[in-house]
Amino acid sequence: MTLMEDAKKGIIAPQIQEVAKKEGIDPDLVRSCVAKGIIAIPDNPARDSRPVGIGRYMSTKINANIGTSRDYINIEEEIEKARTAEKFGADALMDLSTGGDLDSIRSMIMKAVHIPIGSVPIYQAAASRQAVVDMTSDDMFNAVRKHAMDGVDFVTVHAGVNLDSLGRIKKGDRITEVVSRGGAFTLAWMLHNQEDNPFYTEYDYLLEIAYEHDMAVSLGDGMRPGCIHDASDGAMFTEIVTLGELVKRARTANVQSFVEGPGHVPVNEIETCVKTMKSLCLDAPVYLLGPLVTDIAPGYDHITGAIGGTLAGMYGADFLCMTTPSEHLALPTVSDIREGTIVTKIAAHAADIAKEGQRERARALDDRMSHARHRLDWEEQYRLAIDGERARSIRESRVTGSDACSMCGDLCAMKIVKEALSKEE
Repeated sequence: MTLMEDAKKGIIAPQIQEVAKKEGIDPDLVRSCVAKGIIAIPDNPARDSRPVGIGRYMSTKINANIGTSRDYINIEEEIEKARTAEKFGADALMDLSTGGDLDSIRSMIMKAVHIPIGSVPIYQAAASRQAVVDMTSDDMFNAVRKHAMDGVDFVTVHAGVNLDSLGRIKKGDRITEVVSRGGAFTLAWMLHNQEDNPFYTEYDYLLEIAYEHDMAVSLGDGMRPGCIHDASDGAMFTEIVTLGELVKRARTANVQSFVEGPGHVPVNEIETCVKTMKSLCLDAPVYLLGPLVTDIAPGYDHITGAIGGTLAGMYGADFLCMTTPSEHLALPTVSDIREGTIVTKIAAHAADIAKEGQRERARALDDRMSHARHRLDWEEQYRLAIDGERARSIRESRVTGSDACSMCGDLCAMKIVKEALSKEE
């Protein structure tokens, strides 16, 4: 049986116990939410990974994207990226490789880390043919099955891309049309073969594979807006309506699912975007890329994504996919992965400070940091910091004779007031 099926029968599986302990909540509450599909714990039994809870009552989680491209294949570097992402706080990892021996790359990455791993099987299906449009529906489903057998914990499938969403693209006024690679593969295949998307028309078969391997399904956002102009349009919401229908069918089949979302969204539309996704998709866990809040900051899109991610998390997004300084520009380096992971981790925590169900725990951590700062306890500050290594490096590169920081030294406001108050006593 799958984890969801067990949960529906009242069984509190070890994964649920571990997630409940980590989140500090009642195991039976987690179980009931897994049974309803509003918490997902992607954990393929074929691989030993650390259980991570995503959804209602859970802290906001983050994902890091890595993977080769056809232009640059360096497996050792991708493994280092994977380990860097895990070290600096990524809760999950997606292998988006499109170049090289994809089976070998995926296997090596999966062995390198202990967090859940996701993939996009259509990339491998497309790689098996001379052209993307030449792949068959069998290629697509065989790739899903292969990834499931290999132990992938969740797969992104763009099952919501269908003839309805294609019609919306044709009639709309988008600037960037389709920016999802998987969505583009699917649309190109549909147009060339004059058929609807096999992942949509044969969705029940996809669920059979996922059920057999207890693998979660991440319903991809093939119609996500790729620029601010395209945000919140008909194509995006048409797909979200379809994803809500697919979530319901996944729950009936005892398959865990979550839904992916945009993309590029102006700050004033983020609340509507997230709450609409939650409503139309039956409160399934929401997984967002960013969202990026402006298009004019190449080189800093890890920051534009973190701004959007903070707001999205506050309004109910459960899972934030990081962006890096290389977004829209190049394949990220190891340094980019570290930067993107840390900045997205900051966004997730900032969201939790304001998020119902997480406020108390998140603020308690900030209070501990505040007390450490008041005591000028540097070791405790490094320990509590999201990136303690960097905090230590900056301070120790400019150490003075004072026990305060070199910005103020003996003129430290807290030190002066503490001494003044002690004399009053």
